[in-house]
Amino acid sequence: MPKILRGIAVPPFSDNPEDFADLGVEVEQAGFDGYFLWDHMVFSNSGDGPPILDPWLILAVVATRTSKIKIGTMVTPVPRRRPWQLAKETATLDRFSAGRVILGVGIGSPSYGDFGLFGDPSGERERADLLDEGLDIMAGLWSGERFGYQGEKYKIDPVRFAPTPVQQPRIPVWVAGILPNRRPIERAARWDGFVPIRYDSTGLARPSAADFTEVGARIADQRGNLAGYDLAVWAEVAKQPAEEIGAYEQAGATWWIETARPEPDWWPGIKNRVAAGV
Repeated sequence: MPKILRGIAVPPFSDNPEDFADLGVEVEQAGFDGYFLWDHMVFSNSGDGPPILDPWLILAVVATRTSKIKIGTMVTPVPRRRPWQLAKETATLDRFSAGRVILGVGIGSPSYGDFGLFGDPSGERERADLLDEGLDIMAGLWSGERFGYQGEKYKIDPVRFAPTPVQQPRIPVWVAGILPNRRPIERAARWDGFVPIRYDSTGLARPSAADFTEVGARIADQRGNLAGYDLAVWAEVAKQPAEEIGAYEQAGATWWIETARPEPDWWPGIKNRVAAGV
């Protein structure tokens, strides 16, 4: 069984983008395998959220200052992006990084603060439909072949996008979704990875190893097998490498991603965690 890969994810909630570019370099030097940034506009339904930086511009800088780690977003809400613009941006970043991009996607949240506030569709079903059509469009444009599309949400006349991403047949797409909902699992099985999410009474909670066993079986049943497929644990930041990783690895998880949450002292906490290494 391949060794589980290790990643760090952070919300770029700050007014200093250089800090996050530096952190990406530190993540690689500390021996981690991936560096991921959240993707939000406001992160507050009141319209008065924290300062938030654009993840894609930071990742472009990280790409030029690193050589090994995977980089990407966890997660980009495709429903509030024009999929052809996102296809162009990610293909460019994949070339900047020599094929190291992973695109995490989802319907996005908060529904008002990141969508309705700006007049974008905020209903879950409509955002899910926009996500599905958006992903199909991106895959078609990434192919470099002449591509047209006619859906309920989008229409594209035949066009050929160039250059293509370094990674073929496409940039890996990981779908995030809340358990135990069925549709995100079915969606994820059509792409390259799944990031299961759970909530409890306190908020975001790490899914159990048993969840991964069950989800992996359902995705394998839909795909035929899990060869080359990623299952990523969205874990909390630990003061030291967590002992529970082995159970998740046995359950089929391929990535363990420790994500900082915008709580008091989260920045020094993640800096200390990265300094401790894998």
